[in-house]
Amino acid sequence: MFNQIWAALLYLYGILLNSIYQCPEHNQLTTLGVDDKEFPDPHLGQWYFIAGAAPTKEELATFDSVDNIIFNMAAGSAPLQLQLRAAIRMKNGFCVPREWIYHLTEGNTDLRTEGRPDMKTELFSSSCPGGIMLKETGQGYQRFLLYNRSPHPSEKCVEEFQSLTSCLDSKAFLLTPRNQGEGLKSSRRGLGLTKSSAGAR
Repeated sequence: MFNQIWAALLYLYGILLNSIYQCPEHNQLTTLGVDDKEFPDPHLGQWYFIAGAAPTKEELATFDSVDNIIFNMAAGSAPLQLQLRAAIRMKNGFCVPREWIYHLTEGNTDLRTEGRPDMKTELFSSSCPGGIMLKETGQGYQRFLLYNRSPHPSEKCVEEFQSLTSCLDSKAFLLTPRNQGEGLKSSRRGLGLTKSSAGAR
């Protein structure tokens, strides 16, 4: 009798814990909508790379030596084309410029990287003000990336990102240090960003 009561209590305790710590449903990963009249304007301009998450540490290893990354997204030379320029500030102080061309499929926000047919980038909304979340899928890797208009969003934003991605089987987590403040300034100059051009649209 005692064993049956104990088993029932444990069962109820398990249900209670599950209700408290239940992971968000996948539908909370909301794909950004596309409005032909506005797209891609809301997503142009300056973005800072804040954090990443993936199923394994190896899928985030490319960012291990990075202190901060500043991106500038601009409209491309053709319709449904975006140009992404980045200044990657390494922990050793070096700045590495990079550039990509993204192609969009009409009617959605899936991005295809020019020269990388195996790579797919999906855009998702973020509950964090000024934030956006990307899911990159390529040959042998999958990772979520958090970007923000501010180089230092609130801790709550980062915690929510980590909690959500952990529930999506991406428990390996990386937070960029962003310690080299001067690096951010020089990155802005390298990208041709001024106070008037760098603001969020």
